[in-house]
Amino acid sequence: METVLPYAGLFATGTAITLLVTLAVLPIGICLGLLGAAAKLSGDPVAMAYANFYTTVVRGLPEFLVILIFFMGGQHAVNAIVDMVGYDDFVDFNPFAAGTLALAFMFGAYATEIFRGAILAIPKGQAEAARAFGMSGWLTFRRITLPQVWRLALPGLGNLTLVLMKDSALLSMIGLNEIIRVAGIGAQTTKNTTLFYFVGALLFLLLTFIVTAIQKRLEIKANRGIAQARG
Repeated sequence: METVLPYAGLFATGTAITLLVTLAVLPIGICLGLLGAAAKLSGDPVAMAYANFYTTVVRGLPEFLVILIFFMGGQHAVNAIVDMVGYDDFVDFNPFAAGTLALAFMFGAYATEIFRGAILAIPKGQAEAARAFGMSGWLTFRRITLPQVWRLALPGLGNLTLVLMKDSALLSMIGLNEIIRVAGIGAQTTKNTTLFYFVGALLFLLLTFIVTAIQKRLEIKANRGIAQARG
């Protein structure tokens, strides 16, 4: 392990970047998922068509290809904007921004189906009763539907978060110094490939245990009222 010690700082930075990517993707992906689920259940043919196209395309494309599209496409878009304002120098598109947007785009597509299933699992009579009491559609969603959607969707979102965190390793291919890229740098420098990638695997397992523990805690808290009612 003495070979790894000089790279401890790099591994710490790589782990922090992996966590930052995950935390940055979650709010964007959850919002996209909620919007996608709302569109699919809206009854509006146009909104449903866009949502179905979105989820079908994401599920049909390799994840690495989506990341490259966002990275390369973002690079061209940024420099096109720079050219329009009269700036001649080439501007590099930030790999963190590109990777975050790409992973959020994919996360949102899968979260759409999770939220759609959770909404459909809520008895329709609850929304009808809320409207009978004079609640608006937004108020019904905020006070009646959303708390239950959160509870029902948590297991699926937790598993999707674990997949997201592992997919962050793909961002090493666009130059982001997350765990796997740091492990690759150490392996290439020291020629000790097995050791460095083993350390990378251990760090991912540690993060998995942490996320799983947080997920279980959130599920217990979300289901506390249900458990008390059944008790």
